[in-house]
Order: sequence, then C-alpha cells, then structure tokens
Amino acid sequence: MSDGTALAGPDGAPRCPWALSTADYVAYHDEEWGRPVHGDDALYERLCLEAFQSGLSWITILRRREGFRAAFAGFRIADVAAFTDADKERLLADPGIIRNRAKIEATVANARVLAEWSPGDLDALIWSHAPDPATRQVPKTLADVPAVTPESTALSKALKKQGIRFVGPTTAYALMQACGLVDDHLETCVARGASL
Repeated sequence: MSDGTALAGPDGAPRCPWALSTADYVAYHDEEWGRPVHGDDALYERLCLEAFQSGLSWITILRRREGFRAAFAGFRIADVAAFTDADKERLLADPGIIRNRAKIEATVANARVLAEWSPGDLDALIWSHAPDPATRQVPKTLADVPAVTPESTALSKALKKQGIRFVGPTTAYALMQACGLVDDHLETCVARGASL
C-alpha cells in the first residue's frame, strides 16, 4: 500500500503513484502531464478532454483520445464551431468517444464561443492564471496535491464569464496540471521539473 509518496516505476525511477497502474499512464505522466501546452486549439482540446473526464477515470479518456481527435476534427476550434445538429447526432453514435449529450453539446458550444475570439486569446486567458511557482510548496505526497486552488477557481470563473461550459474549479485545476501551469509531480518524482 502506497503512503502517497513517489514509487519506483518499471525502470526503477520514482514516479507519482497514480502513473504506475498502466503503461499508458506511465507514458502520459513522463511525456505530457505537467509540461507546458500553448496554442488555442491545443488548449481547447485539453479543456474538452478534461470536461469529458469529469466523473470518469482519466485512463478512460486517454485510451479514447485518438477517437476524440477523429470525431472532433482534431479539436480545431473553427471546424468544431461549424458542427451541425447532424454532427452532434453522429457524435452520439460514435463508440470511439464518451457519448454524453451534455458534454458533446458543451464542446460544440464552447468552440462557437472561442471561434469569435482573436487568435491567442484562449492561451493568454488560461496562462494568466498560472501561479508563481515560488509561491507553491512542492508536494511530497499525493495528499499535498490540491483538487482546487484559488487560481483554478478564478480561471473557472473567467472562462464561465466568457460563456465556456463544463469548466468548474476542479476541471480547471486538472487542466492547469495537465498543461503545465503548475508542476504537481511529487518532490522525488523523476518528471519533477522536467519541463523547466
């Protein structure tokens, strides 16, 4: 039983315990999670996937990511904004994604909102909520990693104010973790600070 500290991975290097249950998680943890993501379409994709993850395990989304990308036109905001009711029905029948009507509707509605923004606006808004790393304690165990922070609450409010749906403070914090706004790799994790 883990005490929440980093554990040895398949290669013997210490990693965050959540990353060790599957090879998919190890690769995601080592190569993506906590590394800076920029670009409106890339951030829109992460925002959508975090919303679809709500209530599910991340591995469920991770293993369907290519299916999501195919179904949602590579998460190109302009393309998804042009989706019709027929596209939504197609998505509801697509076994390669999570077929949740409310989340599909939100994904298309959010693209329509974002399509009206200037290039770089989404990137700028999200990254404006990144906390100063010097003000954050380095987590030693999983118990030290929050689910919500003042910054994620503020980001959630800012996005909702602009009409973005399915982005509560917990989802916003998961987005911040995934996209490198915060580095929540544990203190002794091999990936800690890898993006710096």
